[in-house]
Amino acid sequence: MQQRLVGHSGLRVSRLGLGTMGWGTDIDEQEAADQVRVFLDAGGTLIDTAPVYGDGASESTVGSLLSGGFTRDHMVLATKGGIQRRNQTRTIDSSRRALLDGLDASLRRLGVDWIDLWQVHAWDSLTPLDETLSALDHAVATGRVRYVGISNFSGWQTARAATHQQAGPGRIPLVSTQMEYSLLQRGVEREVVPAAQAMGIGVLPWSPLGRGVLTGKYRTGIPSDSRGGGAWATFVEPFLDDTSARVVEAVCKAAEGLEMSPTEVALAWVRDRPGVVAPIVGARTAAQLRGSLTVEEVELPDEIERALDDVSAIDLGYPEA
Repeated sequence: MQQRLVGHSGLRVSRLGLGTMGWGTDIDEQEAADQVRVFLDAGGTLIDTAPVYGDGASESTVGSLLSGGFTRDHMVLATKGGIQRRNQTRTIDSSRRALLDGLDASLRRLGVDWIDLWQVHAWDSLTPLDETLSALDHAVATGRVRYVGISNFSGWQTARAATHQQAGPGRIPLVSTQMEYSLLQRGVEREVVPAAQAMGIGVLPWSPLGRGVLTGKYRTGIPSDSRGGGAWATFVEPFLDDTSARVVEAVCKAAEGLEMSPTEVALAWVRDRPGVVAPIVGARTAAQLRGSLTVEEVELPDEIERALDDVSAIDLGYPEA
């Protein structure tokens, strides 16, 4: 698998990442091990997790795999901080105390001494930005983290955070931002992507298959064994409207004409967007993951890319347009 640099840094990752949100809950350790094996064999390196995934179950599963035989020699391990559960309620807390305590807990669950890429999971409007970012600096200075990034920050938040880190000596630059980005969710193109490119930050798209809808499996209904038919129904539902359906039909038509799968077409489109480093793909099975990894051999013709751009175009107005 080809490698790409993350932003203006020397960190190299595979141009497709492996997501682990369901590990330890929907996906057991054996299946997770099969996925890691398939991913690494294909030349993948970037494995992304977070403490809030399964309330730590995802990180614990990754840690168990690392202690059970998988090595980090060809692995870039990414996790996050700033979202936690308190009294069954998800809370954003990017204070210095919460971030650094959370980092230590992540290291324990993962069974490692350091993280390759540590990302602030969400903007915290209650904590001074300087306090949040100084925690990132401290994490790197103490050897617990190699590179730092952000996730789910708006355009102005991205620019403000990146500028802060570039403004003074000893501050660690942000190298990545992880955002939802797909043919069904192109809102980041208004301000986040331009801000990231201007500040030297690489984009790591999450849910690049439009929460699974771009695979085409919801074209004629909601399969009972799909996320849209179970506990994840509210997550998938926003992309089951008529607008999304038109985009999905265009993807499926392109896939048929190119003798590809809809998954390959949708992933190739987002993978090669300006500013993108590596879409993060999640899979329920190793076989499903293999179906995504074949995108490495795919390059979309220019006319197909333009057609998909047109059918999925978002409205731009003042001041973006």
